[in-house]
Amino acid sequence: MHTDFSQILQKLVLLKPVEYAKNRNFIDGDVSKLSPYISRGVISTKQVFEYVMAQSYPFYKIEKFVQELAWRDYWQQIWIEKGTLINFDLKNKQEKVKNHLIPKAIIDGKTSIKAIDDSIIEFYESGYIHNHLRMYIASLCCNVAKSHWKLPAQWMYYHLLDADWASNALSWQWVCGSNSNKLYYANQNNINKYCYTSQKNTFLDIEYHQFNDLKIPNELAELKDLKLTTPLPKMTEEIKIDTNKPTFIYNFYNLDPQWKINVDANRILLVEPSVFENYPISKKSMEFMLNLSKNINGIKLFVGEFKELKKVTKESHIYYKEHPQNHCYEGTEEDRDWIFPVKGYFPSFFKYWNKCKKHIK
Repeated sequence: MHTDFSQILQKLVLLKPVEYAKNRNFIDGDVSKLSPYISRGVISTKQVFEYVMAQSYPFYKIEKFVQELAWRDYWQQIWIEKGTLINFDLKNKQEKVKNHLIPKAIIDGKTSIKAIDDSIIEFYESGYIHNHLRMYIASLCCNVAKSHWKLPAQWMYYHLLDADWASNALSWQWVCGSNSNKLYYANQNNINKYCYTSQKNTFLDIEYHQFNDLKIPNELAELKDLKLTTPLPKMTEEIKIDTNKPTFIYNFYNLDPQWKINVDANRILLVEPSVFENYPISKKSMEFMLNLSKNINGIKLFVGEFKELKKVTKESHIYYKEHPQNHCYEGTEEDRDWIFPVKGYFPSFFKYWNKCKKHIK
């Protein structure tokens, strides 16, 4: 996956928002593939929105694409308002939970459902998985294998290059009913349609009303616990701070190369072990972050907690962008680039979206 900023910006030119509305659910649909860069804060949802709106499409033809951008902001707003509560069943207790582990077949890509297994194997290679497949996997784990959502969601977050804990955790909860009013199921016909397979006689080859009585299939019966750990990078040089200049803090959720680009400043990529202990990511995801940070001129890596960095920055004034994981930072907090000036908690996306639509000119 590209990490050069100029190549990332070129991806905006390739967007097909009209086609997206028609075919986004198919595995070869015209999805943007921008989510890894949005999640890492290299570009913002607002930037993508403004680019698409400037192309003069009739809005009704691109509304679905804009909605998908707004979903990302919506999940983040919930994280801001609810904090670590999103790590637990948010609205409802997940029903019929039999275990707090993960089916081994999911980890191994051996569920016997070809489209899902192929996607998991590819996922390990690319760090990307189509949104429809994410829902299929979550439904298998939670609603068929009766696993609690948390550990499987952590497994997916761990490997995703577009790792966004709010989007990931709350989407899993949407599938399993702890952040929605019903469970999401996909049967074999649905999977065959959107993944171009023709499988028959699988445990998912049933009608939707039969899911209520579906026993945990043998293929998903074996469970596994996971100890996910983050391979932290090593600092290759001691940080030297010019205390006459401000210090700008970058991190896993803010790698914006254009942030205060014309200001002469100390620029630090802060990798806090405590953050990655609570929200582990893979070696591939860590390397992706480090490579993206190279777009920021003069950036230095600091592996340690913020309070340790503070001892190094001394009287240099610190600036950082708002994010729920930055709650222990001190200095001047700047707002992120949201698509719409709509903030706060909304119990449903469409209540949020109805407020947002009023700001579209």
